[in-house]
Amino acid sequence: MTQQTGSEPVIADGGGKGLRAGSLGLIGSTVIGLASTAPVYSLAATLGFIVIAVGPQTPIAIILAFIPMFFVAFAYRELNRAVPDCGTTFTWATKAFGPRIGWLGGWGVAVAGTIVLANLAQIGGYYFWLLVAPDVAENTIAVTATGVVFIALMVFVSYRGLEIGEVLQNILIAIQYLALILFVVFALVAVANGTAPEGATAPQLSWFDPFAFTDLSGFTEAILLALFIYWGWDTCLALNEETKDPQRIPGRAALLSTVILVFTYVAVAVAAMAYAGLGTTGIGLGNSENADDVFYAVKDALFGPWAWLLVVAVMVSAVSSTQTTILPTARGTLAMAVYKALPPKFGTVHPRFKTPAYSTFVMGAVAIVFYVGMTLVSENILEDTIASLGLAIAFYYGITGFACVWLFRKQAFTSARNFVFQFLFPLLGGVLLTAAFVKSAIDMLDPEYGSTTLLGVGSVFVVGVGSLLVGVVLMIVWSFFPASKPFFRGESLNLQTDVMVPDAEHPKGRSVDGGLI
Repeated sequence: MTQQTGSEPVIADGGGKGLRAGSLGLIGSTVIGLASTAPVYSLAATLGFIVIAVGPQTPIAIILAFIPMFFVAFAYRELNRAVPDCGTTFTWATKAFGPRIGWLGGWGVAVAGTIVLANLAQIGGYYFWLLVAPDVAENTIAVTATGVVFIALMVFVSYRGLEIGEVLQNILIAIQYLALILFVVFALVAVANGTAPEGATAPQLSWFDPFAFTDLSGFTEAILLALFIYWGWDTCLALNEETKDPQRIPGRAALLSTVILVFTYVAVAVAAMAYAGLGTTGIGLGNSENADDVFYAVKDALFGPWAWLLVVAVMVSAVSSTQTTILPTARGTLAMAVYKALPPKFGTVHPRFKTPAYSTFVMGAVAIVFYVGMTLVSENILEDTIASLGLAIAFYYGITGFACVWLFRKQAFTSARNFVFQFLFPLLGGVLLTAAFVKSAIDMLDPEYGSTTLLGVGSVFVVGVGSLLVGVVLMIVWSFFPASKPFFRGESLNLQTDVMVPDAEHPKGRSVDGGLI
């Protein structure tokens, strides 16, 4: 085991948690990062709401939301180079700020995964029936049962091994990008040759004016929604222990994924706004009836007899992200168990498939219970949970940014590179995400925020903040169990602790200053 003295984090030269090392390369890691964001579904679910919030400033809102994500991606890269542990935020925050902040960071990852899995299952089930038998799509029981089946299938794929999942994701991401490319090309060509519907308009430079926002609440709502469409690229970091070069490839894949996403989202937003216009009637993006899915609103006019392709793309996107969402959450709880932050059963790895078997099944079971429970209470509440997701995202991404700043503070000013990538960018990302979290939480207190009201405030606030507070309660309860004492006393994981990462193919680790140890 490699040891490092002083106050810098250290990594292990060997060992690991039982996961299969060397399964992913740069392309596979990037594909999984992209697939985790569910680009088609993310756009279908949020683009209309962003337009309603900020109108023609939608493209610049998407770009501005990318900035903190890009900054935090550098924090992930730098932290992963020093500590390529599948616990990611949990492990890094524990080393930086101690066991309680680290535990809550890990909980934030789990909360985000659970909430989005329920919504992905709902969309997958709904669009499956839209494609097969549209009348059945309005049957809540049929859609919910289909969504449960999708979760179960993706749990099984995740359980059987990363290699199967990688092949599946290559196919599914290709389908998604084919649909998006065709959408952009068809829309812009129709606008250029004058065959677009009434209300269409040529793209405007004013759509990219960052000073044209007129409403602060609308701006912050749009930014939080846009954060959701980027969320998920960090999956490739959670798979670092199963990547061929765990210290370099995951970080590169994360940065590459975010850059590809911003170009994708801006292109689709511009094409959709130009083709459908911003009107409040018909297929206009300002029409609140189209906000749930702008692709479904324009599919017949734009694709004609090939409209089913967009339906398939949304369904595939949701199902694809279902599997890639299970991956990081299961590995996060695996790491928490290994370092005694959760019961040891969560650290079980299948001897043949080399996957976190118990964590994977628990993740699937919890997501199914949450999905069915929210559906039984109200489908509107289920819809509101997706708006609350931005709070969990901003919470644990912000913690990661600050963890990077703190862990590298002693060397951040030793070079220009360290200052920018280990201090400035992570700090800006953490501050921006914290500001988005606070402002959005305040806005969500309004009973009119979202579709329903709970306890006198918006259900979005109750679900978003409440789910994080549940983590505080669970952490306190677990801290009373004898098995948790080594973690909460700072013995099983602290700044000087070797972390259990596989390094057989790369026998030398990297210290936080980038030098070999």
